[in-house]
Amino acid sequence: MGNTVYGDISPRTAAYAEKELLKRAIPFLVLEKFGQSKPLPANNSKAITFRRYSALDPTPTTLTEGVTPGALTLQSTDITCTLSQYGSLVSISDVILDTHEDDVLGETIDLLGEQAAQMIEKMRFGVLRAGTNVVYGNGSTRAAVNTPISLAAQRKITRALKRQNAEQITKVIKSTPAWGTEAVAKSFICVIHPDMESDVRNMVGADGKIVFVPVEKYGSMVPYENEIGKVEDVRYLSSTIFAPFKDAGGNAAADPDDDSAKDMLSSTGTKADVYPALYFGANAYAIVALKGMFALTPMVVNPKPTDSDPMAQRGHVAWKAMQGAVILNDQWMCRGEFAVTA
Repeated sequence: MGNTVYGDISPRTAAYAEKELLKRAIPFLVLEKFGQSKPLPANNSKAITFRRYSALDPTPTTLTEGVTPGALTLQSTDITCTLSQYGSLVSISDVILDTHEDDVLGETIDLLGEQAAQMIEKMRFGVLRAGTNVVYGNGSTRAAVNTPISLAAQRKITRALKRQNAEQITKVIKSTPAWGTEAVAKSFICVIHPDMESDVRNMVGADGKIVFVPVEKYGSMVPYENEIGKVEDVRYLSSTIFAPFKDAGGNAAADPDDDSAKDMLSSTGTKADVYPALYFGANAYAIVALKGMFALTPMVVNPKPTDSDPMAQRGHVAWKAMQGAVILNDQWMCRGEFAVTA
């Protein structure tokens, strides 16, 4: 009797296929590591609830001898994340499976793993970059932005996070297909597009000296996947997922009367592309982890005679997953918007 969940493969084989999918996905899952995370339970609803507890009143309370003070009540806020189903399907002909010299099925699983990670990471990025806390590289709107990232802008952002008691990240989700956490050196995290890497590396202090520390100079501190280095208490990670707002900024061409000005990257050559850099501390957002037994369902259907395919000429490889992301505290994350030096 065929397995209706995984197609023509057994649960044991499906578990192996899922593991291989997730292995190929890991390098693309930057946001996976740093949010509050829950694995998806089986046979659950299309919503998952994350709970945020409010800080207790820190006003000094003087105790009276022999008198028990009034008890405080914990205050919590439940934030519901509505899940959506994502997935993709690849068709493979019987001729390809029978005659091609490559392991087409294995390659397809690898490519679907990459696609699953990128699709889900783009969804998460879309949710997080819509946050309301924003700092512009210059001006007061996105339409004015035409300067690169700077140490002054980073300090403005981290100062705002610290004022809101945002905690630096001290533990992350492990970079394995299984769900779990591990301790790390504390820091704020910033995720950027690779186009921004040169400007981050060239950030200078008031004395004109480079303040960027590349990962190869970390010493005993282990870098994250996709990490390029750190500036003060912010570690920078890069991925093409974090795409810019094209032609959304100010004039891309440098001021001809300013010898120090430089042209900015632009899709059309007129207005600067604006790159979002997401800074965040611990528990700023939450996700459904792309890890664990129920994170992703692989399916393989071999070519076989059916009413729609009487000559068994087509097979299919597919995946599907229930996923979602939600901002837990806007004040514990900030979107910096910058141009990029051409």
